[in-house]
This record gives sequence, C-alpha cells and structure tokens, in this order.
Amino acid sequence: MESIVWLIAVIALYGAVVGVVVAAGIAVRLRHVAGVALVVAGAAAGIAADRFVQLPGGLPLLIGSVACLAIGAAAWGIMRPAMTWQAGKTAKEVRRQTVLHLALLTGSAVFLVPFAWLVVTSLKEEDEMSKFPPVWVPRQQVKVSVDGREVGLATAPYHGRTVRVAVMHEEENGDRQLRIVEPPSLAGTALTLPRSEVSPIKHFAPKWKNYRDAIFFLPEETLHGLVFLTNTLLLSGLSILGTLLSSSLVAFSFARLRWPGRDVLFMVLLATMMVPGAVTMMPVFLIFRAVGWIDTLRPLWVPTFFGSAFNIFLLRQFFMTIPNDLEEAARIDGCSYFGIYWRIMLPLIKPALAAITIMTFMASWNNFMGPLIYVSTPTRMPLAYALSLFQTEHTNEPGMLMAAATMMMMPVLALFFFTQRYFIQGITLTGIKG
Repeated sequence: MESIVWLIAVIALYGAVVGVVVAAGIAVRLRHVAGVALVVAGAAAGIAADRFVQLPGGLPLLIGSVACLAIGAAAWGIMRPAMTWQAGKTAKEVRRQTVLHLALLTGSAVFLVPFAWLVVTSLKEEDEMSKFPPVWVPRQQVKVSVDGREVGLATAPYHGRTVRVAVMHEEENGDRQLRIVEPPSLAGTALTLPRSEVSPIKHFAPKWKNYRDAIFFLPEETLHGLVFLTNTLLLSGLSILGTLLSSSLVAFSFARLRWPGRDVLFMVLLATMMVPGAVTMMPVFLIFRAVGWIDTLRPLWVPTFFGSAFNIFLLRQFFMTIPNDLEEAARIDGCSYFGIYWRIMLPLIKPALAAITIMTFMASWNNFMGPLIYVSTPTRMPLAYALSLFQTEHTNEPGMLMAAATMMMMPVLALFFFTQRYFIQGITLTGIKG
C-alpha cells in the first residue's frame, strides 16, 4: 500500500511541476499580478505541506503536490479570460517543453544513480556501506585527542542525560569503553556501554584513504598498477591506430572505387556481423597458438589492423555522402587514389573517425575476456585484470573495490565527456546525403 501511495505522490508531483511552470510562464507573459501571486503561493504551499505535515510514507508529498495543483488551477482560471490566442499557443509550447525536459531529467537521474552510488561508496566508511536507505553523503567520525592518541567522539546516555564521550576501546562482545568529554563537570568519567547505545558523531569527510589503499594493494612487481596501466594504454593506442587505418581504407574502397564483385563482397562483410564471437573464438585461438603469439599482447591488437565490419560500414556511409566533385577535382590536379583518400576524404569524415576512436578505446580499455584467453603472465595483463584481483581479494571491502572501479572508469568518462560532440555527430550524420 505504501508503494502505491509513493507512486501516486510522484505522479502528482510531476503534474504539479508541469502546472506551476506553465502557469508561471503565462502569468509572467500576461503580467498578471494575481496569477503570479497564486503561482508563488501554490509552490510555497506544496513545499510547506511536504516539509511540515507529520504523516507516514509519501502522504506529505502527495498532499503538497495536490495543494500545489489546486492553487495552480485557480491561477489558471483567473488568467484564462485575459489570455489571447498567442498566449494559448505559448502555454501549449511551454507545457510540451516542460514535459519533455522532465522526462529527460528523470531518465538521466535513473542512469546516474548507479554511478553516483559507486562514487559515494568509494568515499564512505565501512559501517555506512550496508545501511538502507543508502547514505549519500560520505561522513567520518569526529576524532579527539585523549591521553596522546586519536579516538572517536560519540554521544551516550548517562544518568538520564546525553553526554559526549570518547570511545577508548571496543571489547570482543561489542561493549565499548568510554570516557566522558563533555560536560566539563563529568570530564574523565569512565563507563562501559553496549554498542547500540553509543552514537558516533560524524561530519562530512570523504574517505580518500580508500583510493590510496586500492593503489598500494597491487603487487610491487607491477609498480602498484603502473605496469597494468602501461599495458592498457599500449593496447588502446595500437587498437585505435589499427582500427582507423584498416577500416577507413576498406571503407574508402567500398564507397569510392569501382571493381568487380564489390557489392557482393560488401554484403558478405555485413553478414559476418551476424556470426557470434563464441563461434570464432576457438579457431582464432588455434591460429595464434600456431604462430607462437600465446602469452603476448599481439593477439589483442594485431586483429584490429584487419578491419571491423561495423566500423567499415559506418565509414562507408560517411564516404558516400561526400560529393563526387571533390574527388574529380583532385584527379584533374593529378592526385592518386591514395592521395584522395589521405588528403581529401579523411579530413571530411572526422566526426565518424572520432566516434570510432571512442568506441575502440572503450572496448580495448574494458577488455577482460581477451587477456584472460591469450595472456597468462600477470605483468602483461591490463587494468581489467587488476580490477578482477580486487573483486577476488576484496569482496568484503566494498570501499576499496569501488575506489578501484572508479579510478578505472574515470579515463573513459573523461574521454567521452570531452569528445561527446564528435561522437554524437559521427552517429547521427551516418548515411545523410548532401
């Protein structure tokens, strides 16, 4: 029943937000003083009801949203006679934009919650990681100096009053040996209480120590993860280079050159995208074993120099959008086919190349199955292997595990953040003529 109330309250909240935004926009456009006052009063009433109504579950939110909707409807009724058709058209557009932005913000929040939980968990203390509802603000216990050592500060009951105590020691049965710090009249008094009666005093303080511990956990022979990082950067760089060169060359041939069997071979190429990777895994492994490349990084980057069906298709569609006049002008000037490819075509498909670069980097950075199949020496493993070590060794230490996952994720997020414009261009412009 409580979940149904929360669902209705959230729906009412969305309706209240849409109503308030639309009514406020019309009131400001019409310069309707009473309408503006009612909209402000409706928003204030909704917030006050949600904050001060003492009811369980989502009832305060439901009451606040309904109150806001009611006052917004009253404002709309007052302004209705003064509205022109232009104002009505504006109201319709404002309503459409508000609903659209609310839907986008809701979707963004849903997808951001797991990432936010990952980052916050990497900065929390262990006793706050398993709490429900989750603790979203990382805190640490306040420390005080007692007898020359740092101990935690807490509150505890003492003869019917609450006092501040220093937690001196925790016994095996869970009881805590305490010493009163405040009030000064009781300072120094020792007492022992169960853990349930002692409430730690905490303040906002991210636990950055989790990141330092995550780095220093890695073996010294890997220079605390630097070897893993070097291997990953090497694989990512070579994979990007091989993918861009091979895929763009093949795509240029399929899009701009005419040769017998071109369309048939292109259909065969597209058909290879339907073959599951598990089908080719064993034959490819046998090939690399025959050439002696097992336990090396070559099987992870050499195949990228033979192209990728999806990337070839993506670049071919871009090449086909380039006008033939540019190619003909280059030929008149004596430019060879390779010169046209290198000097004319590649600079014009930068958005597609950027999109492929991002996707290749992400695939290479997060590749775990490939190294697990072909590489057996730990010092030749990439970062994905290091993260697997954390998952195996620190299952009971989520703070350190989340810190390692966050550090591994940050380069990919940074790359996508700074290049998302090119990535979106490369995907949305594919196949557009003119």
